[in-house]
Amino acid sequence: MKKTSHKKVVLFLMILFIMLTCTLSTSSAQNVKSVILMIPDGMSVSGTTLARWYKGSPLAMDEMASGLVRTYSADAAIADSAPAGTAYATGFKSHTGFIGILPDENTMPGLKPITEEDKRRPVATILEAAKLAGKSTGLVATCELPHATPAAFSAHVADRNNYDDILEQQVYAGIDVVLAGGYKFLSPEERRDKENLLEIIKASGYDYITTPEALRKSTANKIWGMFAPKDLSYDFDRDPEKEPSLAEMTKKAIEVLSKNPKGFFLMVEGSKIDWAAHANDPVGVISDILAFDEAVKVALDFAKKDGRTIVIAVADHGNGGISIGDQETSKNYDTLPLSTFIDPLKKAKLTGEGLEKKLNQDRSNIKDVMATYYGISDLTEEELKKLQDAKPGKFNYVAGPIISKRAHIGWTTNGHTGEDVVLYIYAPPRQKRLTGVIENTYIAKYMEKAMGLDLAATTNRLLTSAAKDLTTLGANISKDSTNPANPVFVVTKGKTAAKFPVNKNIIEVNGSIVKLPGVIVDNGKTFFIPRKALNYFK
Repeated sequence: MKKTSHKKVVLFLMILFIMLTCTLSTSSAQNVKSVILMIPDGMSVSGTTLARWYKGSPLAMDEMASGLVRTYSADAAIADSAPAGTAYATGFKSHTGFIGILPDENTMPGLKPITEEDKRRPVATILEAAKLAGKSTGLVATCELPHATPAAFSAHVADRNNYDDILEQQVYAGIDVVLAGGYKFLSPEERRDKENLLEIIKASGYDYITTPEALRKSTANKIWGMFAPKDLSYDFDRDPEKEPSLAEMTKKAIEVLSKNPKGFFLMVEGSKIDWAAHANDPVGVISDILAFDEAVKVALDFAKKDGRTIVIAVADHGNGGISIGDQETSKNYDTLPLSTFIDPLKKAKLTGEGLEKKLNQDRSNIKDVMATYYGISDLTEEELKKLQDAKPGKFNYVAGPIISKRAHIGWTTNGHTGEDVVLYIYAPPRQKRLTGVIENTYIAKYMEKAMGLDLAATTNRLLTSAAKDLTTLGANISKDSTNPANPVFVVTKGKTAAKFPVNKNIIEVNGSIVKLPGVIVDNGKTFFIPRKALNYFK
């Protein structure tokens, strides 16, 4: 009798344990509503270390460090920002310059070959999947909006430099909050197709803003903010009356997007860390790593209070081969005080880019500018000549190495580098954090799972092969390239005639305008449409 009673108790406890485990598992799966993905473009670990020493206290990112991310692309050990961003956005590695589309080939070890049908096939982004699930979406960056990283989350093109197509897709993507630079690219005078995208933005119900004051005062649920004709200034050079900080833009984006009870996806890029590293400008690197870290703090504070938000901060690749120590410290590196590296940098009041704006037309004031804003009064004749001969817009490529030499900051290249980057992540209780060494593509898969999204299903719904599926339905397809900058696919079947303008989310069916859940994409071989459009030809 006692044995039977004991067995019942054990069985009861086992059932209770299983029920509790299932409850916790379900709770964990439902725990996350939102993800804030923050990308410090081109940030290497030495840059982070340098910024921490410069600041003199821990970074907000420090408590989030959890692993490493491998950054190689589909066919190269060192990634360009386009495929690197695409990996985070879609879960697929791609080729240099490709935005939101698959590569022509996978040649790196461990990658499966690309089928002929999949070459350059557009694939859905985590932003598109979140939007389709009813979540709010946002993009924040300090570069121009159609630049590689923000583009990778909001467009599908085979050339990252094709700003016309990228920005048009972004304008028609239905993103709730857009805060970046690049308003000159909205102008008809700047565009091959001569379209006025600013009119489209305003007609779509956005509060279009161009100043920090307007950003602070806006109470709209849809905001499109562009604060510079191209990229925004480095944070050390920034005029706070003219341009908001990355932290301010992040705060406003979260404020607006978090109104949605279903949650949101937000991508925030510290874009010009990468640009400073290209120039070997340590002041620019420090400037924008610290600015990025302030934005991370904003996101982290929100996530901790909200309890249902994941924050991920991860660079897309390294850049510059920056090191604390150079060839001149080879024999005495272990005897040099911290001041050796930091004090020369502390004297700088502007980045190399900011210095250029202080020069007079004939650059006769170079010595004064370098002494006043960089604390360098011992320029050599060779350095002075290099500064005088620096090409417009490239002054930081000369000034950066000059201050680097005095601070013993080493560089190996003006290009990207192929090392792993640090993964920083905050997740709510019971939500598993990513740890260890992971592929960059797994960031997308982790976000997908955490928010309960389906990237493959989103691709199927938004980016179906029009030529294949419409032909199967018996429709006839032709391409109207009367205006090469504005191609239109014309589809007819029986009494139904439809026009599919590339890069837009609208079609014209028998004279009536129909809005689609995604944009029309032309990959050069065929075009792709939201599956919903097929219904007009069944």
